[in-house]
Amino acid sequence: MASFVTEVLAHSGRLEKEDLGTRISRLTQRVEEIKGEVCSMISKKYSEFLPSMQSAQDLVTQVDKLSDDIGLLKSRIETEVRRDLHVSTAEFTDLKQQLERDSVVLCLLRQLQEFSTAIEEYNCALAGKKYISAAQHLEEAQKCLKLLKSRKCFDLKILKSLSMELTIQKQNILYHLGEEWQKLIVWKFPPSKDTSNLESCLQTELHLCTEQSQKEEKNPVPPISSVLLAFSLLGELHTKLKSFGQMLLKYILKPLASCPSLLAVIESQPNITIIRFESVMTDLEHPSPSEVFAKIRLVLEVVQKQLLDLPLDADLENLKTSKITLAEVLGDIIWEDLSECLIKDCLVYSIPTNSSKLQQYEEIIQSTEEFENALKEMRFLKGDTTDLLKYARNINSHFANKKCQDVIVAARNLMTSEIHNTVKITPASQINVPDLLRPNEDDKLQVQEVSTAQCNEVANLEPENTLDQHSFSLPTCRISESVKKLMELAYQTLLEATTSSDQCAVQLFYSVRNIFHLFHDVVPTYHKENLQKLPQLAAIHHNNCMYIAHHLLTLGHQFRLRLAPILCDGTTTFVDLVPGFRRLGTECFLAQMRAQKGELLERLSSARNFSNMDDEDNYSAASKAVRQVLHQLKRLGVVWQDVLPVNIYCKAMGTLLNTAVSEIIGRITALEDISTEDADRLYSLCKTVVDEGPQVFAPLSEENENKKYREEVPVYVSKWMPFKELMMMLQASLQEIGDRWADGKGPLATAFSSSEVKALIRALFQNTERRAATLAKIK
Repeated sequence: MASFVTEVLAHSGRLEKEDLGTRISRLTQRVEEIKGEVCSMISKKYSEFLPSMQSAQDLVTQVDKLSDDIGLLKSRIETEVRRDLHVSTAEFTDLKQQLERDSVVLCLLRQLQEFSTAIEEYNCALAGKKYISAAQHLEEAQKCLKLLKSRKCFDLKILKSLSMELTIQKQNILYHLGEEWQKLIVWKFPPSKDTSNLESCLQTELHLCTEQSQKEEKNPVPPISSVLLAFSLLGELHTKLKSFGQMLLKYILKPLASCPSLLAVIESQPNITIIRFESVMTDLEHPSPSEVFAKIRLVLEVVQKQLLDLPLDADLENLKTSKITLAEVLGDIIWEDLSECLIKDCLVYSIPTNSSKLQQYEEIIQSTEEFENALKEMRFLKGDTTDLLKYARNINSHFANKKCQDVIVAARNLMTSEIHNTVKITPASQINVPDLLRPNEDDKLQVQEVSTAQCNEVANLEPENTLDQHSFSLPTCRISESVKKLMELAYQTLLEATTSSDQCAVQLFYSVRNIFHLFHDVVPTYHKENLQKLPQLAAIHHNNCMYIAHHLLTLGHQFRLRLAPILCDGTTTFVDLVPGFRRLGTECFLAQMRAQKGELLERLSSARNFSNMDDEDNYSAASKAVRQVLHQLKRLGVVWQDVLPVNIYCKAMGTLLNTAVSEIIGRITALEDISTEDADRLYSLCKTVVDEGPQVFAPLSEENENKKYREEVPVYVSKWMPFKELMMMLQASLQEIGDRWADGKGPLATAFSSSEVKALIRALFQNTERRAATLAKIK
């Protein structure tokens, strides 16, 4: 085919614009013909899948020749336009624009040619398992398709076919790469896959194949490197490494971090490296951080050597793939979860529980630093300090947090233990903690010494009668063993705070305060039912609260000179908690007293108002009620014996007995008619109360020591003397009643009002002149 450019430029004279236009038109027509043939060929190949290799090569030749002709013609046109610009600029410009449009079409045709060539070369490389070359050709085809899509003038149907073809080929190579990956990275699991089961862990293995089974170009490349680099070119490397990293973390690294009896074993065989577990006997509940770091480091070294430390192909040196560090990619994927696991399953349990062991923790900090440095050398970590090392270095804060947490947990366990396990507290009892050190001479709050002369003067002013050494001590009683341990825990924690850093001391101090806040909320709620139903537990809880309040009065003062300076400004006090604890104990015991009072009144309500005692049924009911009341009081006296302090015991029993006596007095004085037989039987019932009532006062287990408290019944039972006066009236004559009234100055006048005495006289005696005379004396 003769060159169009040669024909156009055949004569050496002026270029005729009409002749040039004719030839450009012919050139445009030819370009459109070739475009149609190329599109037809692309459609047949990628849509209809018809073989057309020879015709495609002919079209490539024609496109190349036509492209050269257009280039020459374009150059000549620019030369002629510049020479004869003054003649016909507009005509030549139009011709040039038309020629440029033809050049764009030819450029697109060339991109189609390059796409087709890239796909052909990709297929050849994939057939030969040259995955890197295949991925590169597929990437070239992707670039060609992207350029074609950027041109809006191209056939959309053809672009859709090319896009589908590219997608199919990409999935094809990914499938083959996945098959190769499964051959090179082999996991072996037990049927259960339960990582928390030691037996399952021992059956888990990771096989890394290292055989160099093929060659690419001149340099041998391990199959695993070829696969990974191909994944990288295709943009799927991160996804594949993420899947591998998650499995490595779940089935290898986490078991090593949490189970102290597991060891990682590396077994090298021809063309394969195996990572598996072995079990060793150990008494440790949690693994040592240094041992865990060594085991994980061993595994990561093997993975880095066999999988991530790959030689790069020489042809890839200028590509972004060669700049990717596979260890960094895997490290970014697993490090956050791995460091969290190391902290929760390992470092947390290595935090000392005593401030004296904090110095030994430096070894763990050092081993953590060495572990991170080793990972940085293997490129798993970057240069920044990670959360793992920050956690290890922040030991003071973690120690304080753990100590406070342990204290609160121990305190809550004591609060939820049984209340009825008690110990006896005496005024001489003390908390079992070491003596506090004396303040140093350099302390700012040092007490100034008083001169000898001043001391002598003060000595002369001492009173003759001094207080007993136990005047301000807690009286003898019983408290829960758990509460005694709780106070010992508070003292021990404050003692620990005196030797801790300022931050730790502040946390420990407020943890002790939190113990008492927790007691105030937990105990009444957790033991609510028992405190309501069981009088003994209510009494013990009352003692517990008073015991705690007693120690809170001086607890802060005892430690204020030894705690951190920040706490020595008056904040080291627990006095503000005292009223709450006293109120807590008092309210609980008073609620129990109200319940017992209600039971007493309920029993006395069955006495039929003590009326018509000549009726056997009425007398039997009244007698039974009185017996039940006395039995209830005796039972309370037994369960509270040796539990409550003597003064509280006597007041409580006196209050309850007084309730019963008052109720009996009220019922009898309300009677309008009391026969002689009724009076005798009422006297008999009252005599039973007077005889047996004092027996309920038995605060001490030694019977002979309770005598004095029984003699003091009138002190604790305010209605005891009126009750005796009532008994006297039930058996007395009018003369005796008048004598005991003694014009309002006798014992009867002290016990009852005039109206009450008159009502009793009218109920007991018939209406006679003597009764009227006696009534007249009662004023």
